[in-house]
Amino acid sequence: MTGVQITGCSPSRSGGAAPESGERSAATPSPGNATPSPGKRILLAYFSRPGENYYYGGRTTLKTGNTEVLAQMINKLIECDVHRIEAVAPYSDDYDKTVARNVREQDADARPAISDPPSSIDRYDVVLLASPIWNVRAPMIMSTFAERYDFRGKTVHPVTTHAMSGLGTTARDYAASCQGATIGEGLAVRGEEVQKADAEVRSWLRHIGVLQD
Repeated sequence: MTGVQITGCSPSRSGGAAPESGERSAATPSPGNATPSPGKRILLAYFSRPGENYYYGGRTTLKTGNTEVLAQMINKLIECDVHRIEAVAPYSDDYDKTVARNVREQDADARPAISDPPSSIDRYDVVLLASPIWNVRAPMIMSTFAERYDFRGKTVHPVTTHAMSGLGTTARDYAASCQGATIGEGLAVRGEEVQKADAEVRSWLRHIGVLQD
């Protein structure tokens, strides 16, 4: 694979990263227009980055990151609390700078600091962890978030936007970082197609049992 990739995408060491974001604040209830399965309390925690992104082999500038678009779509369909994961040191809008930073963080197995994390996730039964895929995995900031909490008794579903890496290594990574969680079926949406993903998102939410029309 040659050239950079960014979109909720996949940074690769040969040049692919994935900047994108823009988001809402910590865990505020947000009723959707459909009803989740009885008794399931859901947290949607997401990281997203706007700015210069990969787009069908080239670049485009996003005012709203692909993962944020996907998170907003999910939030309209189900009742869940939404938390935007934000870095203390924000990622650059410049694609190449974000690619380089992500490579450094992956190589160092870094845990980028996050601002205003929820004090607890104890009340939730289901956690949707949403992010782009950068260089075949979620940005390292997702590990920072996941390792803060006790996930015993909870089901975690990975949600990703990507260029060509799908869910990447998220199932394996969250199995390691979300201690005690059951890792459920994930959702992967190509970044360039996220605006048209409504039917795919609805189908997945029904399949995992959190949407009843």
